[in-house]
Amino acid sequence: MKLKNKRIIITGGTSGIGLEMVKILNTYNEIIVISKSEKKLKRLTMKFEGVITYQTDLSNLSDVENTCDAIKQRFESIDILINNAAIQNTPTFLSKDFDYSGIAKEITINFTSVCSLCYLLMPLLLNSQNATILNVNSGLGLTAKTSSAIYCGTKGALNLFSQSLRYQLEHTNIKVRQAFLDLVDTDMTRGRGKNKMSAESAANLIIRGIEHDVIDQDIGKVKFLRPMLSLMPWLAKSIMKKH
Repeated sequence: MKLKNKRIIITGGTSGIGLEMVKILNTYNEIIVISKSEKKLKRLTMKFEGVITYQTDLSNLSDVENTCDAIKQRFESIDILINNAAIQNTPTFLSKDFDYSGIAKEITINFTSVCSLCYLLMPLLLNSQNATILNVNSGLGLTAKTSSAIYCGTKGALNLFSQSLRYQLEHTNIKVRQAFLDLVDTDMTRGRGKNKMSAESAANLIIRGIEHDVIDQDIGKVKFLRPMLSLMPWLAKSIMKKH
């Protein structure tokens, strides 16, 4: 499926991988960006003609519901929903700087809002001839590391949610896909890790995966992680524990 003349929603489309996807897709598609920062959204519309934006706090489900209502009032169909937005808090539960108040926020942005968007926008996806839900996941959705326990939990939940939703929609026009990412060079990963994939490369590979009908796309070193988990789970988990 060539991504041309499609109506595409991208969450977190003002920075990182989401912004790179906007850059690639905007020329031949109608792009709708859902993001929190009003300043970044204004900058986006100034740079990319035709991009439609909705300022939305994905940690606030009432805000998510209001945005979905506004989208449903304006559009009859959506071809692709890309759930890209996520946050990651790295302190462990034993760290002095662990923020208890951030637990619910991280879960809501990374997981609950994704479930909500899939459900609330389902009528528009069903109205498309061929629709796709693409959930941007991580290698940490397959096995955990020591830090970022909430993030790992949300990505693991996203993996199982995507599989179950895929079963529910298998006799409809909607395909549910995932992209499992290696460590990508974004604001979220600043100061962490080495040899990171660029956001531009990640965005191009995600889009290529959609176009080539890949259901679960393993990107970067995740291509080695999945078979390793099958053949030598102890080694894979040992490596990822220190990741």
